[in-house]
Amino acid sequence: MKELLENPLITQLIDISFKEDIGDGDHTSLACIDKSEKGKSIIVAKENGILAGVELAEYIFKKVDSDLKVSQLFADGDLIHVGDIVLEISGSSQSILTAERTVLNFMQRLSGVASQTKKYVDVLNGLHTRIIDTRKTTPGMRLLEKWAVKIGGGANHRIGLYDMILIKDNHVDFSGGISNAIERVQKYLISKNLNLKIEIETRSLDEVRQVIDKGGVHRIMLDNFTPELISEALAIIDGKYETEASGGITLQTLKQFAETGVDYVSSGALTHSVKSIDLSLRAVK
Repeated sequence: MKELLENPLITQLIDISFKEDIGDGDHTSLACIDKSEKGKSIIVAKENGILAGVELAEYIFKKVDSDLKVSQLFADGDLIHVGDIVLEISGSSQSILTAERTVLNFMQRLSGVASQTKKYVDVLNGLHTRIIDTRKTTPGMRLLEKWAVKIGGGANHRIGLYDMILIKDNHVDFSGGISNAIERVQKYLISKNLNLKIEIETRSLDEVRQVIDKGGVHRIMLDNFTPELISEALAIIDGKYETEASGGITLQTLKQFAETGVDYVSSGALTHSVKSIDLSLRAVK
């Protein structure tokens, strides 16, 4: 998390969040509470789940007011239960309330991603397959959401379009076929002096065979394959390349796909359809 908190994309996101919520001032707190008043608040879990965003919360509180004191009672990645106090904050009452919503929005969302991921990870317990995320993230939140996936025990796919080659069905079709697409990618990487891994999506066993014949990739994606077809594809691939199953795989069907022995299952559901974990900030006397 320390590295993330030094990333300009994250610091800018927090600044935008302040502008969005605070604007030219928290006028309710400024009106109701004297500037000199000190107080103490706690953040309490209202649901069970995996906690994520504690260090980020402390960063946000101290960005609002460096004199605030924040005590972390649980760490990122901990299992929390209803009623658990995860943070204690003391100092300027105005500052605590000004930071409240920004802190909770981040913590609730990230804890939801971590908790969702943990459900998938638990299904895969004892199996070879790992669950990985996708680029189906909240705009601006990608680095944090992918961090939360790791907190939940999952792994990251590529971060964006820049750190890995993923030749998808449309790239294949526009390039005139699998062989052309792979050749063009290899030439491009050489011309740009880039060292990026190459993954290619396949839609049938015939396309899997075409990739094997051509070579020059690192991972083969088996898109919308049934578990039976994945088993056939893995026999064809014979361990020569990493393998990834993708497309319509749910928490309920995950184990079937993993039992084929595929290396990875990617799921957009880790980030795109997540219910936030309910957390609440309360003043204490």
